[in-house]
Amino acid sequence: MVTTTSELNELTKAATAAAAIAAAATDAERATWLIAAADALDANVEELVALADNETRLGPVRLKGEVARTSGQLRLFAQVITEGSYLEAIIDHADSSSTPPKPDLRRVLRPLGPVGVFSASNFPFAFSVAGGDTASALAVGCSVIVKAHSGHLKLSERTAEIVTDALDAAGAPRGIFALISGRSAGTELVQHPAIKAVGFTGSIPGGRALFDLAVSRPDPIPFYGELGSLNPVVVTAAAVTARSSELAEGLAGSFTMGTGQFCTKPGLVFIPAGTGFPEQVAAAAGARGEAPMLTTRIAEAYPDGLRHLADQPGVEVISGDVAQQSSNGEAAPVVFATSASAVLANAEAILEECFGPTTVLIEYADQDELAAVLDKVPGSLTGTIHAEAGEDVTALVTQLSGLAGRVLFNGWPTGVAVNWAQQHGGPWPATTSLFTSVGATAVRRFLRPVAYQDAPETALHPALQEANPLGIPRRVDGQLIVSS
Repeated sequence: MVTTTSELNELTKAATAAAAIAAAATDAERATWLIAAADALDANVEELVALADNETRLGPVRLKGEVARTSGQLRLFAQVITEGSYLEAIIDHADSSSTPPKPDLRRVLRPLGPVGVFSASNFPFAFSVAGGDTASALAVGCSVIVKAHSGHLKLSERTAEIVTDALDAAGAPRGIFALISGRSAGTELVQHPAIKAVGFTGSIPGGRALFDLAVSRPDPIPFYGELGSLNPVVVTAAAVTARSSELAEGLAGSFTMGTGQFCTKPGLVFIPAGTGFPEQVAAAAGARGEAPMLTTRIAEAYPDGLRHLADQPGVEVISGDVAQQSSNGEAAPVVFATSASAVLANAEAILEECFGPTTVLIEYADQDELAAVLDKVPGSLTGTIHAEAGEDVTALVTQLSGLAGRVLFNGWPTGVAVNWAQQHGGPWPATTSLFTSVGATAVRRFLRPVAYQDAPETALHPALQEANPLGIPRRVDGQLIVSS
């Protein structure tokens, strides 16, 4: 059922009140809320997986793993906020002897307020109602209003019920979490004056439209969008010579994983010319059959994307059927091959993401041509290098670091660890910001710095009080102090 304007107004009013209470709560208190939500998801895993499988057809094994990842994210953020370094507490004591005299300044990160979150289609748990955006915002004291994805509405509603009940039972303020549905409601959410930031995972056109709304408001707000990514892979001649069969099988497994619907799917693979590697990839991909797509709309769009690529000059279909039917909601792998020179002549058309189990092999003649064609690749979440020990890949690492947020060596980008060091974000159009949407530092998106000058001790956040009652890492007079 579509959320009305009046209903949204009531939810944002409650979210504003709840955000004030959540911001004043201790990190330990908010951690108990997150853990309660995680426990509730795990306790209802069978019911949730059944609902999700019915709406997405992703299969019980994949979906159970995703529930575990989702509850694990909630627990990770509970650890992040109780550890305390996320606050970036800094103290510079007054110094009257300096020129000019320095006041007492103390800086800490504070929550933004109510946050809007848009669920993704391809991860109905981990990037959805109780996913990473929701978890990281709740962790730091923001309230959250989630816009459900139309591809799994029943699952979204049930997940929201479970999370709401768990938060209520754990003592979280009413209104700290809510669910809305409908495209118009999503648009209104981004424009609502009570909303202070938005997290989004989805398509480039949809994300760009919402991003434009967010920044064109009378009071522009941050829009943290994860949109599209080609995730280039570079294979050196030495790597092909040493392990071409292994690489072909690994690539086929990666670009067809989840029917090619992962945001980290390797969509472009750069290989030395004249190796015979394309034929090995074609054989490995040809052994993999059809698999379900998430929604009818996504399944219908896949053949259109395939035909677009096949129509480009210099692009050849070496495995699979471009004219495949989408009426059964399934998709089969397709492998394309082309040359770096063809891409350089027609980069915008060839370097366009096709959502589904397909990849483009691009043969390069030498390192100069490889560098030139990589320069045309738009920003991505990941960049991968397959090389052998002893090879000098310094220049390649530098180039990939400039276009991707995560650079992998001798692996495949599908699969994103949820931990302290993860970076899941990259230059446009991969994301609209410099931050990550996965991992511990995802909380930074929903915080802003506030400095307090010559403030009385009683007015300070505990993280800034002289005795450091929280026992957290802080920088004091330029020195990093782990605890005290």
